[in-house]
Amino acid sequence: MAALAAPQWLARSIRNKLLAIALLPLLVVLPLLVGALLAWGAAAYDQLLITKVQSDLAVARGYFGQVLAEVGSGTDAIAASHELHESLQRADLLALQAQLVRERARLGFDFINLYAPDGALITANWHAPAAFGSLAQQRSDAAALPADTRMNPSPRASVTLLQADALLAMAPDLAPRIRIPLIATRGAAPTERQIEDRAMVLLSTVPVRGADGETLALLRGGVLLNQNLPLIDHINRIVYPNGSLPLGSHGTATLFMDDVRITTNVRLFQDRRAIGTRVSQAVRDAVLGRGDTWLDRAFVVNDWYVSAYEPLRDDAGNRIGMLYVGYLEQPFRLVKYTMLGVIVGIFLLVMVLAALFSLRWARSIFKPLELMNRTIARVEAGDAGARVGPVRARDEVGALASHLDQLLDVIDDKTRALQRWADELDAKVVERTRDLAASNAALQQTQRQLVKSEKLAAIGQIAASVAHEINNPIAVIQGNLDLMRESLGAHAAPVDAELRLLDQQVDRMRLIVTQLLQYARPTEYAGYVDAVDVHQALDDAM
Repeated sequence: MAALAAPQWLARSIRNKLLAIALLPLLVVLPLLVGALLAWGAAAYDQLLITKVQSDLAVARGYFGQVLAEVGSGTDAIAASHELHESLQRADLLALQAQLVRERARLGFDFINLYAPDGALITANWHAPAAFGSLAQQRSDAAALPADTRMNPSPRASVTLLQADALLAMAPDLAPRIRIPLIATRGAAPTERQIEDRAMVLLSTVPVRGADGETLALLRGGVLLNQNLPLIDHINRIVYPNGSLPLGSHGTATLFMDDVRITTNVRLFQDRRAIGTRVSQAVRDAVLGRGDTWLDRAFVVNDWYVSAYEPLRDDAGNRIGMLYVGYLEQPFRLVKYTMLGVIVGIFLLVMVLAALFSLRWARSIFKPLELMNRTIARVEAGDAGARVGPVRARDEVGALASHLDQLLDVIDDKTRALQRWADELDAKVVERTRDLAASNAALQQTQRQLVKSEKLAAIGQIAASVAHEINNPIAVIQGNLDLMRESLGAHAAPVDAELRLLDQQVDRMRLIVTQLLQYARPTEYAGYVDAVDVHQALDDAM
């Protein structure tokens, strides 16, 4: 479950969640779609290039087959000509040679030879007339020709691989074109050979028959492919006419003997053709080794080409060479990358626009939520007046923001009412507290009065008792003093001072008792006012 938990940055923010929901399809699905489209587009474009070079190879193959067929048909037409038959009947070697020279120029052959049925050379286009004797003499002179020049007549021409001496026996003037120095080539199979001295020839051998079907002679015509520049240039012009390729690209065609370019319009540099260079080992193994047709990009001499190779076979079916056509890949690669770049640019623009729209759309959701979150935080911090305010959203989120403001207004009103009630309650509590304090004070005063009253009552009782007990002796003393004064009469004069002193002391005692009763029973003496000598009062108190 922990592995399925969302990241903290995603789990704690609805904004991040909305952004992830909005941008995930753009940042993941759309790039995958772009990648798939680019892969498909690149593959489709490459397949178009392969299809084109395949059709180019078909055109080159068709023209090469046409040339091969023309070698056969041309040789057959000469063998069947009335002029040749008449010259043979007359044994007119000069006429035969003149006809062969003329036909060679007309047909574009490299050589046309006339042989006796046993393979002895009768005449050829390359012999000077002065070199000929009688027909019988030529037959005897030719008896020593190499055996591989005595080919059996064939109803059609074929691509033939000959050793140098075999071709030179048929056309000694072609010797400069046979020998091809090999040039070290990047990616080619290792070899110790330095020279290619074999010849690849389009060869046709046709019997010249008499009226009774007897073979009178053998006519052999051929085209040497080694360094045959007009042929390969013509193939290239047919396959790649002007304007058939984008600016900067150019078509190429090549004939290989084994893996060696024996004629080509591929350049090494400037105007030097790449004759003598070799094909890459990968192509050699596929075409010459397995007999496949190569339809793919290949490194040709010094650059990459969209290439097509197919094997050339002799009459026995042996793979003796290759036919190649192709065109420079770089301009097409540039076009492909430009096209893919435009596609990527369009998708990036779409992604940016979609991202902006998605962000704006997501913002319309999370912005009111953020405002509500901040508003609640401010309210929690004590800002009761905080509100979300008007929002642009007219959906449920906008309604929620409006409801939150309404709820906060209601809460604020309720809070104010509660505060008002609390203030009133506080005022009442203060008033009740003040009343209670007053009551407590009154109660305490009452308690003090009560205690005082109780004390006074006790004191009053004591004072009353004391006063009663004192008043009686005082009354007796006073009565006796009065009785003594009356009894002594004039005899009291000597003690008059003492009697007055006794009267004063009795009055003093009576006053003390009266004051004691006044203290003990204050209510009985309310309204009584008497002048008091402070010093005397203090002395009395002491």
